[in-house]
Amino acid sequence: MGCALDTLCGQAVGAGQLDLLGVYVQQSWIVCGAAAVALTPAYAFATPILGSLLRQPAAVAEAAGPYARWAIPRLLAHAANFPLQKFFQTQSRVWALTAITGAALAVHVALTYVAVNRLGYGLRGAAVAGNVSYWLIDAAQFACLVSGRFPDAWKGFSVLAFRNLAAFVKISLVSAAMICLEFWYYAALLILVGLLKNGQLQLDIMSVCINYEFWTMMVALGLSEAVSVRVSNELGASRPKEAKFSVAMAAMTSALIGAAFMAVFFIWRRGLPRLFSDDEEVVDGAARLGYLLAVTVFFSSIGPVLSGVAVGAGWQLQVAFVNIGCYYLVGIPVGVLLGFKLKLGALGVWTGMLTGTLLQMAIVLVIITRTEWEKQPCWQRRGSRRSEGRMRTSRWPQRHVEKMSKWTL
Repeated sequence: MGCALDTLCGQAVGAGQLDLLGVYVQQSWIVCGAAAVALTPAYAFATPILGSLLRQPAAVAEAAGPYARWAIPRLLAHAANFPLQKFFQTQSRVWALTAITGAALAVHVALTYVAVNRLGYGLRGAAVAGNVSYWLIDAAQFACLVSGRFPDAWKGFSVLAFRNLAAFVKISLVSAAMICLEFWYYAALLILVGLLKNGQLQLDIMSVCINYEFWTMMVALGLSEAVSVRVSNELGASRPKEAKFSVAMAAMTSALIGAAFMAVFFIWRRGLPRLFSDDEEVVDGAARLGYLLAVTVFFSSIGPVLSGVAVGAGWQLQVAFVNIGCYYLVGIPVGVLLGFKLKLGALGVWTGMLTGTLLQMAIVLVIITRTEWEKQPCWQRRGSRRSEGRMRTSRWPQRHVEKMSKWTL
């Protein structure tokens, strides 16, 4: 839900309305905090949900449940963290974030080693280490926020955060739908794999491959955030040509990085799984998925960048519908058909996942290439009026954001 700030804060920065950033961050804290509280019961009752409701292997449910309960403080830390991240990122103040995160990573590694390896607390120790690390990040970022380095963007806590909160909630829900539908897709696939015959082995194989995909996707998510900020800033500053150029450069860069990752997975498809498991069955299964994983890694390096463009331009609603159709009406059914009906196991489920991903990328790419950037609206421009050539995709967010910013005009 914090991703709404990519559009709101990004275009505010481009339009020179820095005074809105602090208000948006406070509104996002309210919304994200409420969402975290609402999700807490799912963490507290993870064992029965996974075991009885989702019918996952008993060993998985019994291990995940206690970990989820101990990780509840981290959930609340995320609610505070994401709005702070967007505040810095949309102003291109990423070096502070990098330094804070780097220091927190060092602390996290040390705490995890002590808690898990030295004290023998296992998953419980890993959860506690994560809690401490994330709250340290939050404390450092908040200290940076109130340090006086952002006098135009942060003017302290304000009652303005409660104005037009309903409109902000709607925009946040649309942004959350777009992002969650994408990440829940992978969670749904893991649940499907757990239902396969010999589900524990299949789940181990799939987990190894998805871990590698997520590792490489972190680079793509960084580019996604960068292009989202650039597009929103340029649209806010009424520079559509620069926004279009940023899209092209980000897409080419992500494709080159994806090609490099793909080559690595092609060459070391058997050696890489051994970093996660010494079970030969798991290694063999992951190696069989190696070719498909390599192709997936390439496209997964491009997909988040395209989604970042959509966030920066304010197209979250349309992309959310695209995600529903591609992932849940195509990808998962194809995975079920191949994995269960044709008995291809994890290979079939993964093929279904890739099918949905490719279709989603193709549709978002068509949306981007057919966009008339010169007619893209920026709601931050004072006195702006809707142009008749505006894409329908942006009208829903536009309507609510104009309502939110009415008191600034």
